[in-house]
Amino acid sequence: MTVLEEMRIRSLGVIDDAVVELSPGFTAVTGETGAGKTMVVTSLGLLLGGRADPALVRIGAKSAVVEGRLALSAGDPAAVRAEEAGAELDEGALLISRTVSAEGRSRAHLGGRSVPVGLLAELADDLVAVHGQTDQQGLLRPARQRGALDRYAGDAVAGPQAAYTAAYVRLRAVSTELEELTTRARERAQEADLLRFGLNEIAAIEPRAGEDTELAAEAERLGHAEALASAAALAHAALAGDPEDPEGVDATTLVAGAGRALSAVRAHDAALAGLADRMGEISILLADVAGELAGYADNLDADPLRLAAVEERRAALTGLTRKYGEDITAVLAWAERGAARLTELESDDDRIEELTAERDRLRSELSQLARALTDARTEAAARFADAVTAELASLAMPHARVSFDIRQTEAADEASGVEVGGRWVGYGPHGVDEVELLLAPHPGAQPRPIAKGASGGELSRVMLAVEVVFAGSDPVPTYLFDEVDAGVGGKAAVEVGRRLAELARSAQVVVVTHLPQVAAFADRQLLVEKTNDGSVTRSGVTVLEGEDRVRELSRMLAGQEDSETARAHAEELLATARGAAG
Repeated sequence: MTVLEEMRIRSLGVIDDAVVELSPGFTAVTGETGAGKTMVVTSLGLLLGGRADPALVRIGAKSAVVEGRLALSAGDPAAVRAEEAGAELDEGALLISRTVSAEGRSRAHLGGRSVPVGLLAELADDLVAVHGQTDQQGLLRPARQRGALDRYAGDAVAGPQAAYTAAYVRLRAVSTELEELTTRARERAQEADLLRFGLNEIAAIEPRAGEDTELAAEAERLGHAEALASAAALAHAALAGDPEDPEGVDATTLVAGAGRALSAVRAHDAALAGLADRMGEISILLADVAGELAGYADNLDADPLRLAAVEERRAALTGLTRKYGEDITAVLAWAERGAARLTELESDDDRIEELTAERDRLRSELSQLARALTDARTEAAARFADAVTAELASLAMPHARVSFDIRQTEAADEASGVEVGGRWVGYGPHGVDEVELLLAPHPGAQPRPIAKGASGGELSRVMLAVEVVFAGSDPVPTYLFDEVDAGVGGKAAVEVGRRLAELARSAQVVVVTHLPQVAAFADRQLLVEKTNDGSVTRSGVTVLEGEDRVRELSRMLAGQEDSETARAHAEELLATARGAAG
């Protein structure tokens, strides 16, 4: 369970240096008027990212400091968000600090790390609900009212909400893709034209893989045909002899003569026989080379027309490699990719048609799910209103009635809305409903948003009734009420205490109160006292137990700590509270 364990307050208002020790369950903060009880609320407001007022700094001090220690459950969203901001947890606890200078500067620290004040306010949404004369958070925000109502409704809303969210997410994706296809139609058409041009240019030339390399080699050979032919002829004459010079000496004849000379005496020496064999191999090799040279010369093409054709083909291929790849193999790869991309672009019309049909189907589905959400919320809102109205009757507001205003906003056009009940209305991830809690404090009064329809004391009681009804469905671990008992007394005050104790069964509840009927129901009572110089010091916030608690309740009842009648009444209140808790 997430619990605010303690706060240390220094140089804030009348408080010099004090520690407020809190605990799970119901804690009542009491003390005489002006003793500094409300500074508890103010301190918590600062820890939660509230506005820093330099007037709060104690006279003579340079700054006011509030530090808090918050025990967090494993995997708590607040712990995860804090760690994402660089904060470190201290054995499962999160340390929060807020400093306000006399000049108005403000600093915030979270888990030992300096953070923006806005981060504290962000964490506060999931940690604490504050209800007081001047500071209202949590359920006063319509978005939270809608979320709390949905949790109160349970599966009746959760089922269609899950289906709605899935359809909503898919619709956003489809709409985004459709918008991209339609708004970029011109760019995609231009891309398709460029691809067609390139593919047609390549198809007209019909290159083959490796053709550029082959033609380069052929061009080199054709360009030097005369030199190659002359060299081949001279080499052939040197090896096989020149027919026009019968007296000339050639290598084949000389090697053959050498071979015959060695063969004639090879029988007399094995070493010389080996040389004779090698001379025979040389003679055969020379004959082969001479024959290939004769064939090369005969087959050498020195046609200038062929050379011109090769160079023209090479120029065409060079034009392709200059645009589409470093060689013909790369050009052919570009053509393959381009053809695939062109097919994709040319199928845009079909894709647009498919997406348009899916978008229309999803919007129709959203319309049905949104209607189901509205119906479920309307039914839950009626049950909620009856429950809270019944609570208010016991909190000295017997004629007050609460209700939900569940409404939709007209869409600017059909494209930006969904049809519900014959109207095109705006929609979002949670449906089409705007949800707001209304209060009519007395018969004949026009229902108004709860923040505007009640006085400060009434508002705290309304919020108490709301929180009691929402207990278990609205996951805020700590509630702080200031002046929740304003304007009530007697039996109504007892009922306020009883309901605060009921709320404390599922959450931590801290109440600043001047009513003994409320304080008697607390699991822990803290007394705030001033010293003779008008300040609250470290010893000025104490936990009351046993006789001390009876004395404080007696003072709250009759203004006399030692009045026997008041003491008897105080003990009776404590007994009544314990009996109710049991």
